[in-house]
Amino acid sequence: MASSYSTPGVYINEVNAFPNSVVPVATAVPAFIGYTPRADYQGQSFYNKAQKISSFAEFQALFMLDNPPPPADPARQYSPQYYLVPQPSEPAPADALTLNGQCYAVLPDPNTLYYLYNSVQLFYQNGGGDAYIVAVGTYGPASHKPLAAPAAAVVNPNVQLTDLQRGLALLRNEPEPTLYICPEATLLSVADNGTLMQGMLLQAQQMGTAVCVFDVIGGANPDPVLYTQDIQTFRDNTGSNGLSYGVAYYPFIGTTIMQQADIDFTNLFGGDVSRLAALLNPPSAPNPAAAKLLEMIQNPPANPMSNSQLQAALLSASAVYSQIVTQVLACANLLPPSGAMAGVYTVNDNNNGVWQAPANVGIVGAIDLPICLTDDQQANLNIDAVSGESINAIRFFNGQGILVWGARTLDGNSQDWRYISVRRTVIFLEQSIKQAVRSYVFQPNDANTWAAVKSMITSFLTQVWQEGGLQGASPADAFQVDVGLGSTMTADDLLNGYLNVSVKVAVVHPTEFLVISFQQQQAKSG
Repeated sequence: MASSYSTPGVYINEVNAFPNSVVPVATAVPAFIGYTPRADYQGQSFYNKAQKISSFAEFQALFMLDNPPPPADPARQYSPQYYLVPQPSEPAPADALTLNGQCYAVLPDPNTLYYLYNSVQLFYQNGGGDAYIVAVGTYGPASHKPLAAPAAAVVNPNVQLTDLQRGLALLRNEPEPTLYICPEATLLSVADNGTLMQGMLLQAQQMGTAVCVFDVIGGANPDPVLYTQDIQTFRDNTGSNGLSYGVAYYPFIGTTIMQQADIDFTNLFGGDVSRLAALLNPPSAPNPAAAKLLEMIQNPPANPMSNSQLQAALLSASAVYSQIVTQVLACANLLPPSGAMAGVYTVNDNNNGVWQAPANVGIVGAIDLPICLTDDQQANLNIDAVSGESINAIRFFNGQGILVWGARTLDGNSQDWRYISVRRTVIFLEQSIKQAVRSYVFQPNDANTWAAVKSMITSFLTQVWQEGGLQGASPADAFQVDVGLGSTMTADDLLNGYLNVSVKVAVVHPTEFLVISFQQQQAKSG
């Protein structure tokens, strides 16, 4: 207000009646790091950039080809290649089938396996919304040979640690993502995967804005007995920093993402139809109809049929071919669960709040698991006395289907940060309040500012308490906000420009172990 007026008249002075408010930050915004067939739009490249998207259609427009070539070109679009490799004896591996009395293992060309595209599909299929895509490169060339053995580790040499680390570093300038997801990290070697996980945890801890969702190497085809070695290897390679910012899920999940239209004869034997002909039209069981179709593929007529037409005709003409495609689809649809979990987090946060544990819920599109864990087996995943690194199980229950059956961070022995919902709730509160109090930077460090800051934070936390995010019979039991000279600041703090605020919250913890005690008693007469 002016100290004096020179001209007679009426003057208006507006006074703020309400303090600033805290705007809640988004809690489920994943950042996917990995490889895509392309990353450009209208001449602008999106490689090595953190690009925000809001739908799967937008992802396709920026990172997938408008008019993809035939699937035989794996360097241009996602087209995994599989080989049927004869096995000397039974028992066959899980991803195998018997044709004409011979057992075959269905083995991929590791150089053609990528997970980002299907993981983003899983994210949106499970209710995902806004997300960031960090495309670090395009697909590399195929090796034109299958995996060395059914039990061999799947390592794609086209997936490079340096590429993924570069993509991770780009997120240092992006405070909005709340989940770091790198599904193709499981295609690295064990050592490189460990280096990447440790880097992700360290960055998440330093920024304090996100948690890392990890997949476990070996979760795609676990040995029924020796799977515990994969679990121990994972724990040995996560390091000891930032464990409360990490979450792991096991095993992989069998999905319905890829359909029969996504797999055809060009995905088998690197497109070598002659090797397929030996299976569909063997001398011991000739199939003239299949032989004619295969001849049309190898030597197209003047008016050739399209690949989709040939595919449909082959499926109808040969039961063996149908069996092969079914098995290959099952292998191609076995995906790391991190992308699906990002969608589960989004729906959970929107419907229940970030303080609700994202567990005891189903995964849309999950139809099978490579291993069905029991209670005793999960006990070793959920609680580890040595490292304390908890791994959340995805399990099958009769009558209920496939459920997420775990709610712990990697810091499983910590009373403060044991649960995912606690860590994510505190991140939500910290970042929301941090953004709100920025408006008070350079304001007078006096009682008026202290009262305004305290009122603003108190109002926000009261709202969170009313929604069920904090525990306590009253707001006074749920949180405490202190600010001011003599309580959170000294005279030296004022001289140095510090405004210290102390916030204590009672975060809701999930009910993990529900114990019911039963005791017999005698019947009472009367």
